[in-house]
Amino acid sequence: MKALPEKKIIELADKGRDDVAKFLKQLIVIPSMSGQEAGVIEQLRVMMKMAGLARVRIDRLGNIIGTLGTGPRVLAFDAHVDTVEVGDLDAWEANPFEAVEKDEWILGRGAADQKGGMASMLLAARILKEIGVPKDMTIMFVGSIMEEDSDGLCWQYLVKEEKYKPSWVVLTEPTGLAVNHGQRGRVEIEVSTFGRSAHAAAPDQGTNAIYLMNPIVDAVRKLGRKLKDDKRLGKGTVAITDIRSREASLCAIPDRCTIHLDRRLTLGETAETALEEITCLPEVKAANAEVVIPDYSVPSYRGLVYTVQKYYPSWILEPAHILVKAAMQTSKTVVKKKAKLDTWNFSTNGVATMGMFGIPSIGFGPSEEKYAHSPEDRCPIDHLVKSAAFYALLPWVLNEMVDAGEKDQVPDFGSSGGAGGEEIARGESEAGEKE
Repeated sequence: MKALPEKKIIELADKGRDDVAKFLKQLIVIPSMSGQEAGVIEQLRVMMKMAGLARVRIDRLGNIIGTLGTGPRVLAFDAHVDTVEVGDLDAWEANPFEAVEKDEWILGRGAADQKGGMASMLLAARILKEIGVPKDMTIMFVGSIMEEDSDGLCWQYLVKEEKYKPSWVVLTEPTGLAVNHGQRGRVEIEVSTFGRSAHAAAPDQGTNAIYLMNPIVDAVRKLGRKLKDDKRLGKGTVAITDIRSREASLCAIPDRCTIHLDRRLTLGETAETALEEITCLPEVKAANAEVVIPDYSVPSYRGLVYTVQKYYPSWILEPAHILVKAAMQTSKTVVKKKAKLDTWNFSTNGVATMGMFGIPSIGFGPSEEKYAHSPEDRCPIDHLVKSAAFYALLPWVLNEMVDAGEKDQVPDFGSSGGAGGEEIARGESEAGEKE
């Protein structure tokens, strides 16, 4: 069996240290909040070409996909390139869009969550272009959009509309260089109460929808204490994150009140079970409240509206799976210490790849989860280098494991499943915008 090119990959990753830091800075300085990713996607088109990816395309929603190789085993690396807003600028150590380098860290919005992962993917692509891709593999490098507003929407579009369904997916969200193999899911739920409007000078002539909501708020808080726990993913949670009312004026009794729930789902919990828990609350029934799971229906930066329900399933990939074993071996090689297996507390595009479509997925990425969505958003340059080495080496380790007899763990999606290398190549010449 041919020796793995691990020494060469690590050497090339170390040599690319300055370049991968530069890649991240080039991405950070372009603001790219959800729905506003046009500039960063155009920059990535140029950067992917410069990294040596011969096939680069932007789909109709606005995701960018670059590929190497034409083998039947398809490994996809995903980095969402949208970010959240910056919040209070006074809380930042430096301008969040200046991409400041300090003490071997890169600071700025998206450094951790998660343009760092994309920067490492670009260096990995350059390394694989130089050393080659295993002959049976196709590597996809995906810059996905709108994840911050609707986790997994991009991959719902890629799988359902673009007909991509890779054999495996690596999510490059921050993991602190651990191998993450699962996460809690979530569902958004809205509860509305309905009253009767009246002049605020005569409140007894109306029915205040806010007062009708009060006992429901307390009931939801108490429900959170009784939710299911799982030793691997943790406890289910529920939080009221918004409350609003509708009134004719501030001098009128509100005739509608709505609360928004962020319901985190552990294993065994679904949208249906979470919805039933709320609808069955005596306080909800007494108020005759409406309980719904809202849709996400917002145009992408390309103007396409792809409506999805705001339900994002939990998922976990068993440690015995070939992808987890390959990732653990690769991590030990590039990080140079015992690999750590972990899960995320937050949500990722894995809600679609693994949670909805059953595509085996793991995570490995630079920086740490604690910096995401915070004014401390930052990424260590050393993590960028090690992540790039991980992404370049994993295809070789995975391919070797399959050749060694673990093929029964490669998902067989049949005729409905995803394009192998040749089909991907054809799709890039026939669908969407291309270079």
